[in-house]
Amino acid sequence: MGYKTILTVLTNTNQHKQLDSAIAMARREDAHLDVFCLGVDHTQSGYYYAGASAYVFQESIDKAMAAASELEEKVRERLNPEDIRWSVDSAVAQVGGLSTLVGMRARYADLVVLSRPYCEGAPTDAEAVTEAALFEGTAPVLIVPEELKSPFGKKIMIAWNQSNEAMAAVRRALPLLIAADSVEITIIAPSPTGPERSDPGGALCQMLTRHGVKAEIAVLAKTQPLVSDILNRRATEIGADMLVMGAYGHSRFREAILGGATRNMLEKAQVPVLMTH
Repeated sequence: MGYKTILTVLTNTNQHKQLDSAIAMARREDAHLDVFCLGVDHTQSGYYYAGASAYVFQESIDKAMAAASELEEKVRERLNPEDIRWSVDSAVAQVGGLSTLVGMRARYADLVVLSRPYCEGAPTDAEAVTEAALFEGTAPVLIVPEELKSPFGKKIMIAWNQSNEAMAAVRRALPLLIAADSVEITIIAPSPTGPERSDPGGALCQMLTRHGVKAEIAVLAKTQPLVSDILNRRATEIGADMLVMGAYGHSRFREAILGGATRNMLEKAQVPVLMTH
């Protein structure tokens, strides 16, 4: 089963490349593109002096509503000439409610397309939106460093470490893996006492092969301190144009946030990364 509903979440009018990538993905998958335009109110009304908070609160909400309406109008103008199925919706949220709102929309999407949250020029709320889609919406998220280029997904790398997160990412990426020309299951310094012991990646390779995936295994030594550096170097060596990996996080006041390894990968990735928690 392919991706039939693709979601992208926009918070400002400068996210042209993210929208273009979402359009390209919807066209490739013959899917419906759902664009969610958010106006975010960053004020914390509880910190205003007594008697002024209600006025300031309303003013900030009005600004966020105007921003959401402007963004929705620009998105509609951009999508009108496209030959894909699409819909656009807008809403306003305070920072504290952003996670729940985005998570609810992501929950009903087959794939969420977002830009890299850690880079120069990234929107202020990009990290919060990414975390909400992954942890609150439990959706597969395709992080695109620049703009999705065609052809895409011809050579895919799977960052495999036998974890539940990595397995979830593989399952959600199956439509892309089946369509790829080749897939490499990349394993870095596997433990000899781990569940797969002397055959790291063997069971996964067998599972994928039965789905028609052209998969092979590469076992690498840990030659650099950061796993993200090894994965990026390997992607360059083999000419991979996409990476599939699990998204790891930890709890902070009941909300999961991206862990250090996942953050490092998103900071340095030069190819699109499909992540699932």
